[in-house]
Amino acid sequence: MTDVGVHLGKETEDSTPVLTPPGPSRPADARTVAEAEQVLTGQSRKGKLARLLPFLGPAFVASVAYVDPGNFATNIQGGAEFGYLLVWVVIASNLMAMLLQSLSAKLGIATGKNLAELCRDHFPKPVVWVMWALMELVAMATDLAEFLGAALGFNLLFGVSLLTGAALTAVATVIILALERYGFRPLEAVITALVGVIAGSYVVETIFDRPDWGLIAYHLIVPRFAGTESILLAAGILGATVMPHVIFLHSGLTQGRIVARTEQQLRRLYRYELVDVVVAMGVAGLVNAAMLVMAASTFHRQGLTSVGTIEEAYRTLTPLLGSAASWVFAISLLASGLSSSAVGTMSGQLIMQGFLHREIPAWIRRLVTMLPSFVVVLMGLDPTRTLVISQVVLSFGLPLAVVPLIRFTMRKDIMGPLANSRLVNGVASVVAMLIIALNVFLLIQTVRGV
Repeated sequence: MTDVGVHLGKETEDSTPVLTPPGPSRPADARTVAEAEQVLTGQSRKGKLARLLPFLGPAFVASVAYVDPGNFATNIQGGAEFGYLLVWVVIASNLMAMLLQSLSAKLGIATGKNLAELCRDHFPKPVVWVMWALMELVAMATDLAEFLGAALGFNLLFGVSLLTGAALTAVATVIILALERYGFRPLEAVITALVGVIAGSYVVETIFDRPDWGLIAYHLIVPRFAGTESILLAAGILGATVMPHVIFLHSGLTQGRIVARTEQQLRRLYRYELVDVVVAMGVAGLVNAAMLVMAASTFHRQGLTSVGTIEEAYRTLTPLLGSAASWVFAISLLASGLSSSAVGTMSGQLIMQGFLHREIPAWIRRLVTMLPSFVVVLMGLDPTRTLVISQVVLSFGLPLAVVPLIRFTMRKDIMGPLANSRLVNGVASVVAMLIIALNVFLLIQTVRGV
């Protein structure tokens, strides 16, 4: 087995210097890495759960993209219009996303590089520049959607104007991202806590709306549609599931975080990170399913099938379930917007560093990504409509993330012992083609409807 390009705690001979995360210099990071190394070398005597904890974190950060404000409108519209019919689509979408995020995590573990850096190393320079420009556009569209979602959360929760909400979001995002100076562990902990707030909020919402569990189980097991409109909405749920920026980001979160020294340790490290992906993406999938279930159990049950915006959903919840339910909904939206806004900015930084090997001051990067959101608010544009358009822009970047990801992870000279099996390559290729086709379909439908 050749170890050319394989990240086993040493530099490869054929690679140029790469931007890798700094070594653990903070107590929380150093403790996490030390505990992980004990587990990988078989020296840890802790229980199974305690051995797993050092490896949890990267997938929870990436999972934020799957519960961002853009998911709220799609799931609410699907549940309000068709009840529990499309629950199976949410679960199927999440399984596909789980596969691609696991490949991204594996790429960072096996190579010590992120996806953007590998694109820079293996593609012609003109292609790299085009990919960088398009992915920067995608990153800005991502930041716009998530920033607006948080601003809307402040607006619904505290009654402040959208402009004030945007200013509060800017301050909160800067504070969250400032945790980066203390290492990877504090930032992972805060993002995971915000994901927990979103998940907890929907546990409460589910208690409020008292869903029909028998009907949910039926539609979970029996896939079916109810006309063309339901197919279009299913395509919306599935096609907007995988976010290109977090495919790039996830590989960066695992590169150099914990370094394996032997092939056995490398395989063991990947198995633990695979658990991280399954748990984190499983939580994200359940949250998305809960969004649809909430809309089905409240709006569809009452005949309110035309609820299509986040503001309508918030206002309608109060007379149906009481003010507490609408407050919980707004809290989940705010947590979603703040966490995904921070993650979107992180993705933009990694994309620039990986493709160009250039760094700009973090405060400039954050200012640039926030400006479009303030422009949208000052122009008085509809936040939910803007969220939808931003999701269309994300469709352009999807092939640029999914295709290189599968191409690199199938190569043994890059991945070594973690190269994809033929089965994984086949399944991943089918999933990629399906998701890309649905995104193109959604793009065409949205353009026609504008």
